[in-house]
Amino acid sequence: MRKPILIAVVASMMMSTSSYAAQTASWPDTPVSRVTALAVLQTLNSDLLSHDSATLTLDRWCSDHKLANNAKIVAEAVKGVNKPATADIRSALKVSETEKVGYRRVRLMCGDRVLSDADNWYVPSRLTDDMNKQLETTDTAFGRVVKPLNFQRHTISAELLWQPLPKGWDVGAAIPASGTKPLDIPEHVIEHKALLSIPDGTPISMVVESYTRNVLDFAPPSLK
Repeated sequence: MRKPILIAVVASMMMSTSSYAAQTASWPDTPVSRVTALAVLQTLNSDLLSHDSATLTLDRWCSDHKLANNAKIVAEAVKGVNKPATADIRSALKVSETEKVGYRRVRLMCGDRVLSDADNWYVPSRLTDDMNKQLETTDTAFGRVVKPLNFQRHTISAELLWQPLPKGWDVGAAIPASGTKPLDIPEHVIEHKALLSIPDGTPISMVVESYTRNVLDFAPPSLK
């Protein structure tokens, strides 16, 4: 009787360990893994570019890849940081040198994972009093706060900060052979710069979003 019980206990432990590992597994350094990582990043990048709200896009990414039990992005404001709007930012926002421009530095969290670090410059006079109050006193993500304005997102630049494959791989450049360690993924893997405007074209915000390696913090999909 003891042997079946022991087997059942071990099997239960293995299932539990496997479930945990699926959420924290490293990406192996293999050619297939590199191709897969690039495809995943391109998928996320395309999804972000095709929707107006990065917050809602990350909501879906967090849920689809089971990165947290409560798959909803939460903004965590970074206190004590201030980056005055530059002349270029003011020009893009179409404000004078003296008009107030608000600033927020936030981390977009999926559970305990930081998926994005974002700098956000916005024009308080173009938002409602309630929206400004939320931005000043809560950690609510900017996209959620201004959603009633039906804002539109206009991408200025989008860049993959990490290239799993070497330049020219698609025309015959050699892909690195398999290594013994996991892929060395940098802290940030994608960067977007965008202007948010209301439907009549008036800009309300400039954002620079740096997406972290945590967007890949799930078991690599099998291509077998």
